[in-house]
Amino acid sequence: MGKPELRIRPLTRSDLNRVVEIEHAVFSAPWSRASFEGELATGSSAPWVAERDGVVIAYLISWVAADELHIGNIAVAPAFQREGIGRELLRYSLDDAATRGLAHATLEVRVSNDRAIQLYEEFGFRPVAMRRGYYSDTGEDALVMMKDLNREHEVRE
Repeated sequence: MGKPELRIRPLTRSDLNRVVEIEHAVFSAPWSRASFEGELATGSSAPWVAERDGVVIAYLISWVAADELHIGNIAVAPAFQREGIGRELLRYSLDDAATRGLAHATLEVRVSNDRAIQLYEEFGFRPVAMRRGYYSDTGEDALVMMKDLNREHEVRE
C-alpha cells in the first residue's frame, strides 16, 4: 500500500499551531506565531500547506509584489523530509505564480544549504546576488536566486 495522497491548499488560521510547530522544529531562528498571523492578514501573501490524511506536514510562505513571487520559507516536518514534499510545494507555488502571470520568482537561501540550492537550481533558479550577514542567528550570507517564470519550470532530469 502506498503513501496517502499529498494535498496542497492555502494556509488558514486553523493551520497555525502546526505550522509554528514545524517552523520551530526546522529552523534555528524560527518565525513567531505573530509573523505567520501577519502573513494571513496581508493581501500580498501566498501561503500554502501540504497535508496527508488531514495533517499539515509542510508549508511554503511567499509574497507577490508587482510581477514577482518572492519565496520566504519552505519547511517540511522532520519525519517527512526527503520524500519530495518540499519539491511538490515549490512546483505548486511556481505553477500558481505562472498562472497569475508573474514574471519572476526570487528567494534567499543560506550559502551553506547545499540541498536547497541544488533543489532550486533543478527548478531553474540561478544565483543573482549575495546578501552579506543576512541571517541574524549566525551572520551567515544568503545567496539570492531568481527564476524567470515565463520559461518552463519542470525539474531538469
